[in-house]
Amino acid sequence: MKANPTPTSAYFGSRTFGAKQMRDKLPKEVYESLTQAVRLGKKLDASIAPAVAKAVKEWAIGQGVTHFCHWFQPQTGLTAEKHDAFLTLDAAGNAIEKFTAEQLIQSEPDASSFPSGGLRATWEARGYTAWNPASPLFILEAAGTKTLCIPSVFIGYNGEALDEVTPLFRSSEVLSKAARELLETIGDKGALRVFTTMGTEQEFFVIDRTHFALRPDLVMGGRTLVGAAPPRGQQLEDHYFGGIPERVQAFLAEVEHELYRLGVPIVTRHNEVAPCQFEMAPMFEETDIATDHNQLVMSILKDVALRHGLQVLLNEKPFAGINGSGKHCNWSLSIASDNDLNGINLLKPGKTPHQNIRFLMFLAAVLKGVHKHQGLLRAGIGTSGNEHRLGANEAPPAIISVFMGNALTKMIEDIIAGRAGTKADQAMIELGVAKLPEIEKDNTDRNRTSPFAFTGAKFEFRAVGSSQSIAFPIMLLNTIVAEAITDITGALKTELRNGGSVDDAALKVVRKVFKDTSAIRFEGNGYSDAWVKEAKKRGLLNLRRAPEALAQLQTKLAKELFGATGVLSEAELESRYHVRVERYVKDVMIEMETLAEMLDTQILPAAYAYLGTLAEGAAKAKQGGIKAVPQKAAAEAAGKLVAALQAKAGALHAAIKKAHALHGDPSKCAAFLTAGGHEAMAACRALSDRLELSIGDAYWPLPRYREMLFPV
Repeated sequence: MKANPTPTSAYFGSRTFGAKQMRDKLPKEVYESLTQAVRLGKKLDASIAPAVAKAVKEWAIGQGVTHFCHWFQPQTGLTAEKHDAFLTLDAAGNAIEKFTAEQLIQSEPDASSFPSGGLRATWEARGYTAWNPASPLFILEAAGTKTLCIPSVFIGYNGEALDEVTPLFRSSEVLSKAARELLETIGDKGALRVFTTMGTEQEFFVIDRTHFALRPDLVMGGRTLVGAAPPRGQQLEDHYFGGIPERVQAFLAEVEHELYRLGVPIVTRHNEVAPCQFEMAPMFEETDIATDHNQLVMSILKDVALRHGLQVLLNEKPFAGINGSGKHCNWSLSIASDNDLNGINLLKPGKTPHQNIRFLMFLAAVLKGVHKHQGLLRAGIGTSGNEHRLGANEAPPAIISVFMGNALTKMIEDIIAGRAGTKADQAMIELGVAKLPEIEKDNTDRNRTSPFAFTGAKFEFRAVGSSQSIAFPIMLLNTIVAEAITDITGALKTELRNGGSVDDAALKVVRKVFKDTSAIRFEGNGYSDAWVKEAKKRGLLNLRRAPEALAQLQTKLAKELFGATGVLSEAELESRYHVRVERYVKDVMIEMETLAEMLDTQILPAAYAYLGTLAEGAAKAKQGGIKAVPQKAAAEAAGKLVAALQAKAGALHAAIKKAHALHGDPSKCAAFLTAGGHEAMAACRALSDRLELSIGDAYWPLPRYREMLFPV
């Protein structure tokens, strides 16, 4: 694609039916009603739907759109869509374009084959998609065909959440209600809504499409199951923030162009640490919209890469021995209000004692929620790909902890110890109220080993996997913080009954929360063995494997949380566990069977051919009377590796057979795969990688790491 000389602002959002298009196309009263519903998170007035549908149809057809779909996010972690044409026939049999309010608001796509975790049987086909007016409609183009996409939720016949975003929306509402009550209690009145904001940093690898096509493991599972480390990996530290290769630059520029037209505000792109690894990041948006936009980022990255003969890899650990990829979710809380509270970031320090007491209360709520429900947060990032990344010397460990930075840590410790006094005004002055806002300027070094770090006016949830939808982990985060805010509000009201000022009572509540949650705060090296030992002493969980992390969804603590908040029913919570365990089993089984097939049909046959050449050469040398026959020693060394690999391949087949026998019980099967399955694959890989380094280059059937990661 040639460079576009047009300023981004001239076409940003041109493929969306957003605020500008609504203002231009809708009657004033309809526009105001719709925007109020979006702004306040209220139910859409059904009476305005016909006017909206008419305007949407005229706008879409004017853009060359022929079909529409309800675009939703089932529990696959991806998006789904069923296209319907605007075409219909009138009474005279003439073709006309038609799009009704009913078609805009709701659809019945069946969609019975999506994973539901037992919420419904396959034969129970009724599943409904319903328009989410808070997220702008947009147009996707593929192969010259334009489709209007209507962001939607996906629910069952009885209203059960079958998708990823319905629980996220519920958690947003619960969090808003809890936060508004706390604000009212401390005297900050007039908040119409409290909403979370999100900036999602997306990491990914880009390799040549030809190399990808020649690797069955990448095609089937998204990560290499064999592959010897090249002499050069990332040890020279020359890729990070280096110049973006021209071919990749052209690809990223086209990705950005597509995303800008869809209203996705990407503002950052750069090389990441590992060779062929890159990152894109957007501006902060409301979380509900940011969730949709991150799905579009992943989809557009993959689609545009193909046009450039490239392949995007979103798996968390596509290559062994170098950094994997994450999705850093920068999360915060803000107020929507008609008064001077509007736009205030609740995780940003203020300039007065009261403002900073408010900041500390919401900070305490986050610490309380993460401390109490560390297991749930770990469950939110429990995937087969992420377990190869978490805990490695590159990414946050599997132990959930919170990094606060030097300035805030000192302040928290001073509050706990009572060094700042018991009166709020005095305490804030002694703590340096004038300096407190500087915390947001990152006046302490960022801890890259922390899975959940305060980075100034926001928390960075660094442990989310690169291929994940952010909806599930952020729903969990919203919910645990909402519960903590409710608890803190209750404690504050109890203190206020004893008399005294609101700020003094708030400081007392905050002091107790900070003390009770001390175990979750950690400022050191999360990669170190010492931290593993220290975390155990503190009573923190170290859930290395995804299945043991996902088991946290079945605990009494989790059931009480969701029962109290109403974010998930007991059946919906159970379904989330089963869907994710089944996905883990399927992912690992695909990897095991792919590796077995690669060994049987590619790697071992290549080794046999190489051994045959060595044997033939040795025989001819001996026949010719040559005394020094180096092929013999080489053949014997390679032969031992091949024999050992044959044995391990047999063990892998046995593990696959056992896993199939356990398939009726996904939890038992998952437990076996975390041990026996992974061990069988690891043993095969170790021998295959040794063989790769000794076999002739002409015989090795797969693109090597040096070819994929260092293209010429």
